[in-house]
Amino acid sequence: MNRPRGRPFEPGNTAGRGRPKGSRNKTKSAGQQLFDHYEESLTRKCIGLAMQGDRNALRLCMERISPARRDASVRTRLPKVEKAQDVGRAADKVIQDVQRGKMTPAEGETMMRILEIRSRIIERCDTEKQVQDLEQEAAALGGYKP
Repeated sequence: MNRPRGRPFEPGNTAGRGRPKGSRNKTKSAGQQLFDHYEESLTRKCIGLAMQGDRNALRLCMERISPARRDASVRTRLPKVEKAQDVGRAADKVIQDVQRGKMTPAEGETMMRILEIRSRIIERCDTEKQVQDLEQEAAALGGYKP
């Protein structure tokens, strides 16, 4: 049951190092070469149309100059989160900031998710330490050998 099915692969990569980082797909290279050739004149044309009032060209230029921000950083002072009890205090602080209007509800929700993940990490670390301590106690009593 532990035997592999079929013929196993030989260890090691015999085909080389693979495609180099930054290399382009071959199917797109012809179009990319054509675009690269006319890139400067197309850019000048787009800017010219934008200056003449073409809304689509103007929007295109502005999206390239100043793209829309996806997520803004949240500025708040939370207590240091090292223990499970610290997560509760930090969550209370986030709730207060949302209630006072210092943080939007969406930002508060994001912060609460981050705190929840931090809580799970702390819980896993605590559980792992407890298991190690129990294994050491059992080994000291002679009843367990990992």
